[in-house]
Amino acid sequence: MNKKQKKVLYRIIASALIMIILHFVDIDNLVLRFVFYMIPYFMIGYDVLKKAVHGIKSLQPCDENFLMAVATVGAIALGQYSEGVSVMLFYQIGELFQSYAVGKSRRNISELMDIRPDHAFIEGENGELESVDPDEVEVGSIIVVRPGEKIPIDGVVEEGTSSLDTSALTGESVPRDIKTGDRVQSGCINMSGILKIRTEKEFGESTASKILELVENASSKKSRSENFISKFARVYTPTVCILALLLAIVVPLFNMLMGDPAAWGTWVYRALTFLVISCPCALVISIPLTFFAGIGGASNAGVLVKGSVYLEGLADVKNVVCDKTGTLTEGVFEVTDIIEGSLNKDRLLELAAYAESYSTHPISISIRKAYGTEIDNGRVSDVREMSGHGIEANVDGVRLAVGNAKLMDEMGISYTRTDKPGTAVYVAADGVFAGCILISDRIKKTSAKAVKELKALGIKTVMLTGDVKNTADSVAKELGLDEVYSELLPGDKVTKIEEIIAKQGKGARTAFTGDGINDAPVLSRADIGIAMGALGSDAAIEAADIVLMDDDPIKIPKAISIARKCMRIVYENIYFAIGIKVLCLILGAFGIANMWAAIFADVGVMVIAVLNAIRALYVKKL
Repeated sequence: MNKKQKKVLYRIIASALIMIILHFVDIDNLVLRFVFYMIPYFMIGYDVLKKAVHGIKSLQPCDENFLMAVATVGAIALGQYSEGVSVMLFYQIGELFQSYAVGKSRRNISELMDIRPDHAFIEGENGELESVDPDEVEVGSIIVVRPGEKIPIDGVVEEGTSSLDTSALTGESVPRDIKTGDRVQSGCINMSGILKIRTEKEFGESTASKILELVENASSKKSRSENFISKFARVYTPTVCILALLLAIVVPLFNMLMGDPAAWGTWVYRALTFLVISCPCALVISIPLTFFAGIGGASNAGVLVKGSVYLEGLADVKNVVCDKTGTLTEGVFEVTDIIEGSLNKDRLLELAAYAESYSTHPISISIRKAYGTEIDNGRVSDVREMSGHGIEANVDGVRLAVGNAKLMDEMGISYTRTDKPGTAVYVAADGVFAGCILISDRIKKTSAKAVKELKALGIKTVMLTGDVKNTADSVAKELGLDEVYSELLPGDKVTKIEEIIAKQGKGARTAFTGDGINDAPVLSRADIGIAMGALGSDAAIEAADIVLMDDDPIKIPKAISIARKCMRIVYENIYFAIGIKVLCLILGAFGIANMWAAIFADVGVMVIAVLNAIRALYVKKL
């Protein structure tokens, strides 16, 4: 508890003790009885009365403070001292519960603040470490991270090996081993060796800063449920105030007209009970708290949700559409087969590696990696890259064409098309088909499990990819996907996602998961965009509504389960709070429910709803 909460707790304990003493002491003098009861009343309720007066002055009186003030002052005016003080006492107990619950959720989210370091170390001219503000570190600088320190800025390891604690980002407790050449993210903790890292981003654009920005801005995007409750409270509170006034005045007047006793005291007491029951605290507090806790719980599991509106939308998802490369597969290409033509396998791989030596395309890198020998650039000349087709180059005086089937067709080269799964790279030497190199992308270990869990949630799974049909069909079959669409350009993916959205049922949502720059338009067009955050491009992360921090597809069904649990709690609280209040309002109007029942209908329901809301904070580990 913080100091403010402890202060309220002390006031509650002191007031409760005085009330217990007064209960067992018989005070006959009415003035003394009033004075003694006013001690615990003002001790526990002075801040509520102060807020009620402020609301009246600002012409916005219809809130829970006004309702509590009117109800308790009215009860005391009718001589119901113990009930008036008890209402205020239990109201403050409920407020303390609510404050503690919100504080717990905030602490859970504020733990993320620890992932952003206050300083970075750079090497001085004499080799001494100099502490600087991370904002002052330029892109391309070398920073030093010692064991136990947080990585302040995203970059590439230039020197050193270590293990990283990534739990603050991904929610996973298993350390990640890294070595020279590996990319690292800010917010991770260096557990062992000294690392020298070349920064790739500015501090404000690094992963840790982006995460905090997303979490801090999440509350600004409210869900439909939150907006409904806000509008409901603005209409509901004045309405019940008017109904209570009618109950206190109109009914006694009607009795008088009918020749019966007015019974002003009875009906005013019922009106006051009506006001206490009607207080909308349970709804106004618990619904936003549920979403707040849900977002906090998701963030601890490595799922960043940019606002409660997206958490609500995710719960309605019936179609999950995924990109292939980098989402369901590792995005790490490797040579899996070499098919001979006019050249043997070794010569074919050698010439292809030299032809691809100037390209930065992942397929080109995988061919050079498979060749495994240093490239002598003096053997290569007249390189011409044709976007979407392949490369032409002279290697050792041989004119090579290395690329896809479109390149072979365009050049009029007769070749043997392969149906084996993988990306086929055809090679022609001096216009003669020399052979084919097959490149495959490894499927992620958890992709099949993720698809299985999505189906268990009743969700249709679809894959969109720019890869060739046989490769896409092979991956889809292995993972058990419902549908697959291949050989798509970025614009085709947008068209296809629009077709899927058009076919979905009323109230259903379609989510798209991707990681590349080319996925950004689809992420924006989908009802819910989910980006792979660790390796995903900045454009994809910006366009997405939800970010998975460790690129693990198993987090997709996890995120949907979190969202559905959160919405279940929201609806439980709505139905429970409104149901109990309506019942007690009816009973109160007819004099069946007294002030103690009103206390339960207000404070009891609020405490139960708040405790229920906190459940959204707890997420089972994968």
